[in-house]
Amino acid sequence: MSTTAIPGQVLGTTATHNSGAGTHVFESKIYASIIGSVVNIPAASKSSKATIMIPRDADAVHAVQSVATSSLPAVGTTVLCRVTRVQQRQASASILVVNPTTASVITYTASTNDELQFQALLRREDVRSFEKDRVVMNEMFRVGDIIRAFIISLGDERNYYISTAGNDFGVVVARSDEGYAMIPSSWKEMRDVVTGKGEARKVAKPV
Repeated sequence: MSTTAIPGQVLGTTATHNSGAGTHVFESKIYASIIGSVVNIPAASKSSKATIMIPRDADAVHAVQSVATSSLPAVGTTVLCRVTRVQQRQASASILVVNPTTASVITYTASTNDELQFQALLRREDVRSFEKDRVVMNEMFRVGDIIRAFIISLGDERNYYISTAGNDFGVVVARSDEGYAMIPSSWKEMRDVVTGKGEARKVAKPV
């Protein structure tokens, strides 16, 4: 049975496998670059390695987008959001998926209309559960980041209130200032897979 991977997920190492389409290598580890089913191609001979790849499949993106409208957000539910604006005391986001599974994380290259999604606000005091007064929003999130959060209030008629307090919540997919994919290097930093440069983020614990 094939498994579904999300961007940034570790699939194997270069010691045992080759990196195929839809994957990339960073520090000898093979990571998923896109969402999709992992395909393991057996080695052609005893002296060669098996190849890990993720075929590109447009239908996977359409399936994810249909999940986004399948249920309504409610207090306590987990959501995937895209950050649309970052201000000093809060960040705005569009809710893409309610109660996401591993297979329903949208790739950072997927196109969705934020105006058609539920809108959410992430206040500075709801970013983390410690040193709340020292949170700097621009060091936690950037516009375009995909974050895992949970609903803490139905808010007003325009926005839900969300929180990323907890190890499992925060940024799950991001691009660097140079435009390359990034992978988690710690709970507060993600690293560009091409340049190796680190950028501050409130990082969600990888699943």
